Amino acid sequence: MNTLAWILGFTLFGGMAGVLVASTFLLVPEQVRTRALPLMVAFATGALLAAALLGLLPEAIEQAGPTRYGAVGVALLGGIALFFVLEKLVLWRHCHEGDCETHGPDPGHHHHVGMPGPMLLVGETMHNVLDGVLIAAAFLIDRNLGVMTGIAVLAHELPSEVGNFAVLLHSGLSRGQALRWNLTTALGAVIGSVAGFCALSALRPVLPYALAVSAASLLYVAVADLIPGLHRRTDARSSLLQVVLIAAGVGLVAGVEYLLPH
Repeated sequence: MNTLAWILGFTLFGGMAGVLVASTFLLVPEQVRTRALPLMVAFATGALLAAALLGLLPEAIEQAGPTRYGAVGVALLGGIALFFVLEKLVLWRHCHEGDCETHGPDPGHHHHVGMPGPMLLVGETMHNVLDGVLIAAAFLIDRNLGVMTGIAVLAHELPSEVGNFAVLLHSGLSRGQALRWNLTTALGAVIGSVAGFCALSALRPVLPYALAVSAASLLYVAVADLIPGLHRRTDARSSLLQVVLIAAGVGLVAGVEYLLPH
């Protein structure tokens, strides 16, 4: 199975599976969903951190070589700056709850203007395109690194898709319309993966720096987006459970390196 087939299969399956699982998750009672979402976010946090710090960043440094460590650091810093700007444009941050500070469907929110459905879909598509490029860059280096990165992205997409569904339903779309639009935006990952594969295959020397930017994206989402939400729950039981689930996310993603044949 060639590299492009792996990339297409993983992005297509991952995107579709994330949307379908998220749509099914909305069928459970709201009380159960409210309790489960923070657990999913904690697991996703560990998966993202592991993929960035144990997979992408070390591989970027190794690929760049000892004389280019500084350039990898610059790419990492530039990536973080890029995602900060994207977040300011309300195109990067995902909603991991039906009612979050970014989308704010509740009219009682005064801190942020509610994001309308169309803007959410544009931002989601852009995010998925970048996820596709990220996964393509990882697969171009190593299949296990690609699988590791894809698992981390999927873990993050599940709670974010649940939040996106809730926002779209609140904006007036039916369940069927919300499902169709989310499946459409998921195709952005396929577009991004093909574009990333073609561009990075032709520009192999920039691949280490693409990996560094990819690591920056995962780190930024974990640290700026997911972890602050986890801090909202401060009781001892929730905190302990979050630590366990973060460790589980790290363990699953890191285990790919040892469980899958090279």
